[in-house]
Amino acid sequence: RVIWGGLVPYDEVWVTGAHSATSISFSKDVRINGTTIPKGKYGFFTIPGKASWILILNKNWDQHLTDEYNPGEDLVRVNVVPVTGLPLAERLTYRIEERDNGQGAVIMQWETLSVALDFRAK
Repeated sequence: RVIWGGLVPYDEVWVTGAHSATSISFSKDVRINGTTIPKGKYGFFTIPGKASWILILNKNWDQHLTDEYNPGEDLVRVNVVPVTGLPLAERLTYRIEERDNGQGAVIMQWETLSVALDFRAK
């Protein structure tokens, strides 16, 4: 089956999961793309594109699909270029990657593509 541009359309807001919005919780304040995000729970949305993606943290984490999605509740939007040509991931997977100096990334991978939401703990 075709995932990107098929099951998941290009250029539309996606819950980055199935049915309910994917949520991310931070146990302390973090900085993402120059914006301070207070500790808490957030909805993680994306807008997949052929060449680049927009990664979104939204205040409303408890919603079905994008039925209640309101861009006015976005805390941050980050443009990223996906990594492609990876070994096949048959299922949508998430992982947290720890880096140096309090930095890390939330990595989403599916099929042969991956995107990363970089953050720095405050």
